Amino acid sequence: MNNKEAFKAFARRHPELVTHIKSGNMTWQKFYEIYDIYGEDESAWSNYITKKSETVVTDNITNKLKSIDMNSIQEHIKTAQKALSLVSELTTKGGTSVANAVPKVPRPINQFFED
Repeated sequence: MNNKEAFKAFARRHPELVTHIKSGNMTWQKFYEIYDIYGEDESAWSNYITKKSETVVTDNITNKLKSIDMNSIQEHIKTAQKALSLVSELTTKGGTSVANAVPKVPRPINQFFED
C-alpha cells in the first residue's frame, strides 16, 4: 500500500479529522504532510485526534437507549397487533366478511314445462 492509500485508510479510521477541515483550521493537504512526515505517531496527532475508548462508545449507546420511550414503542406494537388481527379476520375463509354478511335471497323457481 502506498503512502497515499495508507493516509486515506488512516483518515477513514479517524473521522474527527473532518471537523478540523470544516472549521477551516486545517486542510487535507496539511494533514497529509503531517502523515507523510510522522506517520501514525500518536504524539503528532494528539491535537487533532481524540482518543476514543470503548467506554465512550458504550456510554453513547446507553444514552441512546435511555432516551427511547418504551411506553410509546409498546403502544405502537399494540396498534400493529390490532391491525394484523383485523387483517387476519378479514382474510380467513371461515371468518365473517362483508360479502358473507349480506343475507342471500332465494331465487324463484321458473317453471318451463308446466309441471
